[in-house]
Amino acid sequence: MKSLTKGKMWLFAIGQGGYAILSGLIGSWLVYFYQPTQELVAQGQSALIPQGKVIFGVLTILGLIAAAGRIFDAVTDPLIASWSDKCKSKNGRRIPFLKAAALPLAVVTVLVFSAPFSAGSAANGIWVFAMVALYYFLITAYCTPFTALYAELGKTAEERMFLSTAMSLTFIVGTAFAYVAPALWDIFIGMGMGRFSAIRLAMTLLAGIATLAMFCPVFFIKETDYVEAKPVESTAMQSLAATFKNKDFRIFVGSDIFYWIGLTMFQTGLPFFVTTLMKLDEGWNTILFVGMTALSLVFYVPINFVTGKVGKKKMVLFAFIMFTVTFAFTSITGTLALPPVVQGVLVVVLGSLPMAIFGILPQAMVADVAEYEAAETGENRQGMFFAARTFCFKLGQSLAMLLFTSLSTIGGSGVTTESGVRIVAVASAILCLVGGIVLIAFNEKKILAKITK
Repeated sequence: MKSLTKGKMWLFAIGQGGYAILSGLIGSWLVYFYQPTQELVAQGQSALIPQGKVIFGVLTILGLIAAAGRIFDAVTDPLIASWSDKCKSKNGRRIPFLKAAALPLAVVTVLVFSAPFSAGSAANGIWVFAMVALYYFLITAYCTPFTALYAELGKTAEERMFLSTAMSLTFIVGTAFAYVAPALWDIFIGMGMGRFSAIRLAMTLLAGIATLAMFCPVFFIKETDYVEAKPVESTAMQSLAATFKNKDFRIFVGSDIFYWIGLTMFQTGLPFFVTTLMKLDEGWNTILFVGMTALSLVFYVPINFVTGKVGKKKMVLFAFIMFTVTFAFTSITGTLALPPVVQGVLVVVLGSLPMAIFGILPQAMVADVAEYEAAETGENRQGMFFAARTFCFKLGQSLAMLLFTSLSTIGGSGVTTESGVRIVAVASAILCLVGGIVLIAFNEKKILAKITK
């Protein structure tokens, strides 16, 4: 079997940048688009779906839609992973899934923001529910085989670290593209377009870029040249159960769930932190988000160097502490005797380093555990290890969306409030702290000793 050249590794990693654009559009702008603040309503952005806490007096329609989509997404992860692990295509176990899912995923992402009925219509809620569920199924069909292929292409710890770093870089760049969306729709609004039409056009252009990126691994990586893996014969549930027998994997996943609940709540709240807490114009979303992305790139080489000295676990624990501080600081922005722009820059500076660490190291840790398990059992279940991880953190993200849409509306009649988003930032900080505490029990030394041998 061949080994990937550095150039091929980058072409593979570009695929992650593609779906990062799409996940960034959903993660950053879904709530902002369908649950507008009082200020946005005053500016003429009507609420397309029913607003308010209409379910048990606690949950919003949008919160339920987002959470249900994530739960559906989590449930399909093991199923897609099993299909991929068992695939007997002549083109490999992973690439056929990437090829089939890329274009439909981009199209459905745009359709999520294209509810066609009149403002406030329950039919719009049904539309968004259906499109969000389909979006999550398709992104699972792309991401789960993609991450499994990453574990198989990296034949040594060094290759996996390089691939993980490249994938993290392209993911961050893709996410930055998603953050550019407000700047794009502001340009279109300035050209005379209506706000909804401008937003949808911006989403369409970014989805087109994402499609091209997602096809890079399909057309430039011939899987069978680099991977020779025997298809798994066990069922999805058998494979999933065997995966969770690994104690260290369970510890990692437990920590990961707390991280993703906190991070998802914080990321969903970012546009509100900028406009509602810091009182900055909407255009500052793009400036600050892209600034955080650009600054995080500065840390990539130092992170790889220091990780080689101290290990992945210690670096991720440090990142947990840094995110806890960042989220706690964000909760008090707007109350400090500092210019709003300075407060925004401080959030960027504090958050950029842990953002880079979490972008590189966790998936490399999962790949290490998967290789350890393969050495122990003889089964190549890389797809199921990554699917099991995403199964759990997506359940966490489902809870995060329920929490965000409920907490952020505290003190308001179904609309996002200043006190609500402050509570969201505090909750995010607490959750990250708990995630770091759980990770302390992860036995990295045992895993590395086995796979090195």
